[in-house]
Amino acid sequence: MSPAAHIPVLGREAIDHLAPRAGGIYVDATFGAGGYSRAILDVPGTRLIAIDRDRTAIAGGADLVARSAGRLTLVEHRFSDLAEVCAAQGVDAVDGVVMDVGVSSMQLDQAGRGFSFRLDGPLDMRMGQSGPTAADVVARASESDLADIIYQLGEERHSRRIARAIVADRQETPFTTTRALADLVGRVVRSKPGDIHPATRTFQALRIFVNEELEELQTALAAAERVLKPGGRLVVVSFHSLEDRIVKNFLSARSKTGGGSRHLPEVAQVPPSFQLLTRRPVVAGEDEVAHNPRARSAKLRAAERTSAPAHEDDEASSWPKLSDVLRGG
Repeated sequence: MSPAAHIPVLGREAIDHLAPRAGGIYVDATFGAGGYSRAILDVPGTRLIAIDRDRTAIAGGADLVARSAGRLTLVEHRFSDLAEVCAAQGVDAVDGVVMDVGVSSMQLDQAGRGFSFRLDGPLDMRMGQSGPTAADVVARASESDLADIIYQLGEERHSRRIARAIVADRQETPFTTTRALADLVGRVVRSKPGDIHPATRTFQALRIFVNEELEELQTALAAAERVLKPGGRLVVVSFHSLEDRIVKNFLSARSKTGGGSRHLPEVAQVPPSFQLLTRRPVVAGEDEVAHNPRARSAKLRAAERTSAPAHEDDEASSWPKLSDVLRGG
């Protein structure tokens, strides 16, 4: 394989923890610009299934597929369905799964995708090619739902003020561009010099909500648990606290051993399905942060699959649901 054109955040650390070996079968659940995929294919004899819901990323990976001599299969799909994607390729068990969760720098840099307020563009924010846009959510969600979305998914303490202003202004003019929404938030939320842009958390919340990113992550982790062989490895890089909390809680629950009290009746323990490889998250070093400020918030967690059966699915999440909000639920 040729040298990587794109180096993902914590790329070396992710591949070190994944530890791809000759003859192994791996899943790059978030292909993006193909940084992980190139590194995995650099190991002779590996087979790789790579997934991305973004058609632009799939098109960008065509050359790598052509040069992989049949070792890379690139699939346009949600990464939550990685088990089904593997089954469709005749693969029921893999040696490793790697995920880089969230929006990519490529998506942020394309004004037409509507992910960033730095570049004016349509208020879209969809990673895939279907479903409601951020403009649809801003136009149709109730004030209380907007406030909940912005507070829970953006961790924005001024969420109610922002939601109230959106509902008031959209009656006059619908929000169709990133600049229009960013300008409104900038008027409503005061910021000091040196602070992040006041619209940052609102845009994060809408992006996560439109793409159902937290539900996708939860489902993808459980899917990886089902397809990993004993000794197979799961490596996840996340970029904000909500994602990292989901990964941390999932791996903590799946790696738990013992427990209980000698003073209480013995309770049957579910055997751990993972053994932690990272007791604390791996973070980027000073050099990487200096070259890529986005790396500052990155956290890597990894674990190795045991021979125990996969656990039952976790309970439903508590954050707002896209389908409920858009039908007024």
